[in-house]
Amino acid sequence: MSKRFTIKPFRMHQPMDQKDAQQTWGVLANAIDEIYNRNASQLSFEELYRNAYNLVLHKHGALLYEGVTDKLNAHLLETVKTLAATAEAQLLEHMSQTWNEHQITMVMIRDILMYMDRTYVIQQRRRMVYDLGLHLFRIAVWEHPSVGQRVIDLLLDAIRSERNGFLTDRGQSKAVLTMLQALGQADGTANVYQQDFEQVFLGTTQEFYHAESLAYLSSNTASSYVLKATTRLEEEKERATALTFPNTTEGPLLHIVQTELIERHARTLVDMENSGFAALLRDDTKLQEMRDIYELFARVPSSVDHLRDALADRIKTDGASLISDQEKGAADPPAFVRGVLAMRKKYDEIVIVSFRNEKKAQKRMKESFEDFLNTDARAASCLAVYVDELLRVGLRGATEDQMNEELNKSILVFRYLSDKDVFESFYKQHLAKRLLGGRSVSDDAERAMVSLLKAECGYQFTTKLEGMFNDMRISRETRDKYKSYKRQQEARDASNVVAKGIDIEVDVLTTGYWPSQNVPACTLPDDVQKAIDHFSAFYLDKHTGRKLFWQTSAGAAELKVTFGSLDKPRKHELLVSTYQMCILLLFNDHASLSLGQIRTQTHIPDQELRRHLISLCTPKNRILKKGSKGRGITSDKDMFTFNAEYTSKLKRVRIPLVKETSLVRNEPGGDNSATAHSAAASAPALSAVDGSVPVAVEEDRRHLVEASIVRIMKARKALNHNDLIAEVTRQLSTRFHPTPQFIKKRIESLIEREYLERSESEHRVYMYMA
Repeated sequence: MSKRFTIKPFRMHQPMDQKDAQQTWGVLANAIDEIYNRNASQLSFEELYRNAYNLVLHKHGALLYEGVTDKLNAHLLETVKTLAATAEAQLLEHMSQTWNEHQITMVMIRDILMYMDRTYVIQQRRRMVYDLGLHLFRIAVWEHPSVGQRVIDLLLDAIRSERNGFLTDRGQSKAVLTMLQALGQADGTANVYQQDFEQVFLGTTQEFYHAESLAYLSSNTASSYVLKATTRLEEEKERATALTFPNTTEGPLLHIVQTELIERHARTLVDMENSGFAALLRDDTKLQEMRDIYELFARVPSSVDHLRDALADRIKTDGASLISDQEKGAADPPAFVRGVLAMRKKYDEIVIVSFRNEKKAQKRMKESFEDFLNTDARAASCLAVYVDELLRVGLRGATEDQMNEELNKSILVFRYLSDKDVFESFYKQHLAKRLLGGRSVSDDAERAMVSLLKAECGYQFTTKLEGMFNDMRISRETRDKYKSYKRQQEARDASNVVAKGIDIEVDVLTTGYWPSQNVPACTLPDDVQKAIDHFSAFYLDKHTGRKLFWQTSAGAAELKVTFGSLDKPRKHELLVSTYQMCILLLFNDHASLSLGQIRTQTHIPDQELRRHLISLCTPKNRILKKGSKGRGITSDKDMFTFNAEYTSKLKRVRIPLVKETSLVRNEPGGDNSATAHSAAASAPALSAVDGSVPVAVEEDRRHLVEASIVRIMKARKALNHNDLIAEVTRQLSTRFHPTPQFIKKRIESLIEREYLERSESEHRVYMYMA
């Protein structure tokens, strides 16, 4: 059984004439009216879409597009009449509602005319239907003289009211602002939002905060202003988010607020009397207030420089005060270092808490400490005295952790010193006195300090210090051997006067390790000289090829002295220096002696002789009586007599030396001076009273710079002046910072001695001469 197929004739295309097109458009026009009248539920969108499709398909797209334009424009003109007549109190609300209704209307119309958007609009390069509605809304509604400007004024008033603490309807403002952004985006010829609102808004914002900041700052403290400014910034940021400001507005808005509230008043907030950042730095309890200021200023990074400058100035001012106390003699050297450590603790906490431990603040703090500590050599001298005090008495009874903590504090100050060789010179002299006098609290503490110095500056810095410890160890072994040697001699020769008479303990020191003291040996008592000769014979027999030079200026002695009368004697043991021993033993044979006679018989240098005699004549330890009146020694004829009436509650009495400064002022240094500083009495080289670099250190620097220059030039063969200066400075920076002028002088000296020569072709290039 077969199927039948019926073929129908082809239906001819029936074009739509103008009359049909008008009728179809009439249907669409009525539909648009119904949409505007909110009767869209009764419409068939499928039928309307087909009508619009047919109009475009039959080449009536222009009719449809122009008709839609006219229809939309007519409705918008009716709408704007209502808005223009609306009072200010309801205008924002009505504008928001009108915009919302217009959006809904245009979405429906766009859906009906979707086919026209896809074909006719693209082909004819016309606006899309939705964009057309926005364009017409801008022209007919927004640009109406009684609508747009009034809405802008109301928006600005609403924001101003909110800034002044009043509640406003943000929803209305947000809707209008969204409308302005949409109108600008749909119309490429004019950015409505930027031209009509943004520029005016930013200008009024600047005026508002300029006036408010001046008024608030004039009647409040800096801390109150900072809290106010911080609150204002947060409010503006939150408002920008709530009103959906675009990035092009939010960024400039916050910049304007930050400029007016922070940058414009940054200097004032730092310098304000009693409440500014500079004033708060003087009170270490104001950490949170300072942190609030920092966090506000951090919003404008360039403003933080004012805070760092204030920190640096405060540190330098406090440091200058400590130095001034030293210059006036109002504080001793350890007090200076304790002051520096207290400053370091205070400002370190400020940097950590108030500056949030930022790197730049740390750097400025470090540079500021370096600035005032390296004004001269005084800080290095004071630090050496401070460490000496620690290692003599300060660490007594301390645990290992406490010891390490205190020594590490010293290293903190040491790191700030640029002239570390000056500290080394002072430290080495103090160390020598501690080691030779047995005054260290412990060997562990001494070695821990040297280890810390080695970690900071390298092994070369501490080579001589470690050599001093090695000498003391060898000296202890030598003393033990000498004692055994003496006992053996005693056993063989019971009449050996040397072995029986005086016991001596000798420290044999390597010349290169210990501080050089070019002081000629004094004339020792015969019994002491015999004991020395006996030890010399023993030592040189064990070590051939060596020489012994006796440093009588550095020794100490114990004397058994009898005071009082023959029937009531009082015996004491006096702990004295070698010079004092030589002076006192003269009075075994003489009742009284003049200064000149004592000098002739002992050959003690005049300055030291006067110092030691004054030490024996102090009110507390008046072992000798001075014939002349007054506090000083006036001439070589001044007479000294043994004071048999001397009394003391102590069996063993230490006779301290007066300070060197007492002699300079021609003052004997009374009881207080002699007792309080007995252990810390120092030779001239042990302190830098005037802050000058010691002569010995200057000489060492000349040798170090020259050695560095030769070492560099030997490796490079040829080098220009600036590169040589830079390389020498780099190599020596761990010990001191030589000035370019100082290096240049050493270069000239080496050229004169034919270690270097200038290049014939280039005057600023040096050549190494083998």
